[in-house]
Amino acid sequence: MSTTVLVVDDLDTNIKLLEAKLLREYYLVLIASSGQEEIDILENHDVDVILLDGMMPGMDGFETCRKIKANPATTHIPVVMVTALSDIEDRVKGLEAGADEFLTKPVDDVALFARVNSLSRTKAVIDALKIRNETNALLGAKTVDLIDSVDQSKIFVIDDDVVQVKNINKILSKITPHITVCNDLSTLDEVLQDLDADLIIISCQIEGNDPLRLAIKLRSVEQLKTSSIMFLAEDENIKMVNKGMDLGVNDYFIYPVDENELIARAKTQLRRKKYQDGLRSELEESVNLSLKDGLTGLYNRRYFDAHIKQLLSKDNDVVVNLWLIMIDIDHFKEVNDQYGHQVGDIVLKAVTNTLSHNIRAIDLLARYGGEEFALLVSNISLEEVKVIADRLRINVEQLKMKIPDSDEVVIKTISMGVAEYKEKESVTQLIDRADKALYAAKASGRNKVMIG
Repeated sequence: MSTTVLVVDDLDTNIKLLEAKLLREYYLVLIASSGQEEIDILENHDVDVILLDGMMPGMDGFETCRKIKANPATTHIPVVMVTALSDIEDRVKGLEAGADEFLTKPVDDVALFARVNSLSRTKAVIDALKIRNETNALLGAKTVDLIDSVDQSKIFVIDDDVVQVKNINKILSKITPHITVCNDLSTLDEVLQDLDADLIIISCQIEGNDPLRLAIKLRSVEQLKTSSIMFLAEDENIKMVNKGMDLGVNDYFIYPVDENELIARAKTQLRRKKYQDGLRSELEESVNLSLKDGLTGLYNRRYFDAHIKQLLSKDNDVVVNLWLIMIDIDHFKEVNDQYGHQVGDIVLKAVTNTLSHNIRAIDLLARYGGEEFALLVSNISLEEVKVIADRLRINVEQLKMKIPDSDEVVIKTISMGVAEYKEKESVTQLIDRADKALYAAKASGRNKVMIG
């Protein structure tokens, strides 16, 4: 899906330079020459990231940013301040105004694109959760408001520099008392067993450690999948930092640490994490049994039908690269006939668990009926969809489901039909294409993935 970037600057030369760079990388670009023009554009366009000049006549970038963040309709659009101002005070001022990042002109292209890509991914997650929340509202469930308090947040620091850790602890304790430190990587696995963290800070200077691999490892830990990650780096680590942003690191700060900047950046990440958690929690708590399948705990057919209609009612930019995967357990009737419905339920639960643990948090998995499931994924390419589908297929095939009071195990496979949403296509048409692909997979021998 193309990322839409709004460039705001009062100087035409600056606008043209940024516009050329962004277009060259296939971003969609909107332009505003003042803060008020930017606000007007946001009322009529879906924007993923804002590049905002700090020094503009009339309403400057800082005031503009505060207005954007104060508006519930635009508060979650990431803002990158791009300005000639370079003092630490200006950077902190921008972050406290609500900016997600502060880049100094002339802007390094690698750093710019790393920030834009990272922030657009974050916004995509929030957008997906908000749409799901809107579906809940249509079905009579509660919605959630922004959670601004971060005083009970949990922070995890990985750093072997005792002096540095002491300094960081002193600063972060002004935000929250819940700080855990790991200064010996040999104990990390033990620490992770019971760790729950909203924000993880990783030093890039830990001897003998690859911060990028460490960040990826932490992302694979179930309870840390949605945690924000920040790098503590030195100027010499910028190349690594940019790579990290590309791999899912949320932010970074440079050593020696400025207290106000660290607090501002940490609060930004914690607020966003709390809001996402609030959305997820509300989605779980507010959806009553009429919208959940009692056996698997997945959303049911009623919820799925409402949600996909809600998705397709949005502007086309929202539903680009939306994929529907219909999933059916092969020869499931044989399980019920041979072993009984109790074992059939065991199989359904085991397959559900496997599918749920091998998709992203923003993907929607529903029990469509009987032994059939529907999976909605977005913002990925055809090749990525194939990888996901085949991973699901292989993981289910490797399941060995034990029959109660017996040494016998049940091994099942799944067949899948995949279809991508086409512009102006109806829900019925999309489901029909995915169903036809599923039937083709079953007709060709089962345990296969077919693209419709």
